[in-house]
Amino acid sequence: MKNVAFIGLGIMGEPMALNLLKAKFALTIVGGHAKKAVKALSKRKNVTVVGTAREAAERASVIVTCLPDTPDVEEVVLGAGGLLEGAKRGTVIVDHSTISPVAAQEIAAKAKKKGVAFLDAPVSGGQNGAIAGTLSIMIGGDAKAVKKAMPALKAMGKKIVHVGKSGAGQFTKCANQIVCAVTWQAIGEGMTLGAKAGVNPARMLEAISAGAARCWALEVRTPEVLKGNFKPGFMAKLQHKDLNIALATGKAVDVPLPVTSIVNEYYRALIAAGRGDMDTSALVTLQEDLSRAKIRGK
Repeated sequence: MKNVAFIGLGIMGEPMALNLLKAKFALTIVGGHAKKAVKALSKRKNVTVVGTAREAAERASVIVTCLPDTPDVEEVVLGAGGLLEGAKRGTVIVDHSTISPVAAQEIAAKAKKKGVAFLDAPVSGGQNGAIAGTLSIMIGGDAKAVKKAMPALKAMGKKIVHVGKSGAGQFTKCANQIVCAVTWQAIGEGMTLGAKAGVNPARMLEAISAGAARCWALEVRTPEVLKGNFKPGFMAKLQHKDLNIALATGKAVDVPLPVTSIVNEYYRALIAAGRGDMDTSALVTLQEDLSRAKIRGK
């Protein structure tokens, strides 16, 4: 039985770790954080709890991380007691966090000096995708390292694409988040326009989700929006964080992102309104407020 170390047992990480167990991997996890998840996993067969990231790295040739932001990944991989202190030559670190592409490239370069491969492999699909093991995984980094990590990746994702060299996964995730965020603003504007004019939102959704506007957000998530269900599959405040990364990346590579900038300010307003812990689709509630129209409810 192959052992995988997993660090970052949050809303996405815990179900991803469970899917690795279902796929017959043994898991090494780190105690001291995500205490509820650690306690639950520690009761399962083939799970070992250790005290530091370094100890976890000593036990596995494939290490998976799923952390909130760039500084967290830098600390876990590069910091004192971190992964690079314990990782052996040939170890592959698969980072499913959404972080700065530039930072991902820098971490990969430092890992390479120690004979360790660092793959930037952000995911899309939200908590439901993490639970079902159907995430889309976009990977940047060494092709041989991707091949070595593929059995573990297949336990967590359905669509796995090696998009290019180091950093390519995070550049692709920036594109993904831009498209998702702008889509939610478009849905909010379009649906409130119709609702205020007296069109039944459910009928409107039925019509437009079958045409050229068809997308995951309309087909899967908007029916829940119409029920007023904003239980987070992906929190609005994390979308705001990701868009900040995208905007900074745009500046770094000299790509103007004017619409993304505007939508990100809407997410900032959503957080200021106390709705940052709601699903990213809650962006439509701001449009309801501005329009004095409701797309939710009867």
